[in-house]
Amino acid sequence: MEHIIEVQSATKKINDKVLLGDVNLQVKKGEIIGIIGRNGSGKTVLFKCICGFMKLDTGKILVNDREIGKNCNMPKDTGIIIESPGFLPAYSGYRNLLFLADIKSRAKREKVCEAMKQVGLEPDNKKAVKTYSMGMKQRLAIAQAIMEDQNILILDEPMNGLDDGGVEDTRRLLLKLREQGKTILIASHMKEDIDVLCDKVFRMEKGKMSIVQTAE
Repeated sequence: MEHIIEVQSATKKINDKVLLGDVNLQVKKGEIIGIIGRNGSGKTVLFKCICGFMKLDTGKILVNDREIGKNCNMPKDTGIIIESPGFLPAYSGYRNLLFLADIKSRAKREKVCEAMKQVGLEPDNKKAVKTYSMGMKQRLAIAQAIMEDQNILILDEPMNGLDDGGVEDTRRLLLKLREQGKTILIASHMKEDIDVLCDKVFRMEKGKMSIVQTAE
């Protein structure tokens, strides 16, 4: 299997507005692919379609050679950040992640702790999520995406709310995950946040995609 993610002539409209216009994308195992564009350019819609949260009008999306919406409803082995995660506000970060891990019966307690430490959060901190800063909530969202040791990560605006130190920490973490063979898709409206990380960078504008940068 050459491409772990393949988007083929994907189109999506709501009423007369084109959200995706004949989008094509191929992602190999172990690549970090960046997608930049302004809010409303189509980045989040594309990610939602890849994750099975929205259905294409035409075209198809394959993840691990399985067509989304036909062979499976959602891609397996995938960690996802799309929009704001729905954490339980009265619970600590650790209890939130443990609750989610118990639902899926995949991540063990030690994996939850490891993921939190990787993003700079302390599992023993009893502080309720409702008192978290935006940056802490974003770190917790990243921990949620990686705690099950998924081989594919789809991250929509993962740097949102992070200070400079948080951005640097996240960059180091993503580069480490790539070294482990993870395949990562990142969307951002800030090119400088992701071009240092990515093997390829694409631009989305009015639902259309174009190449911006490729690794030498």
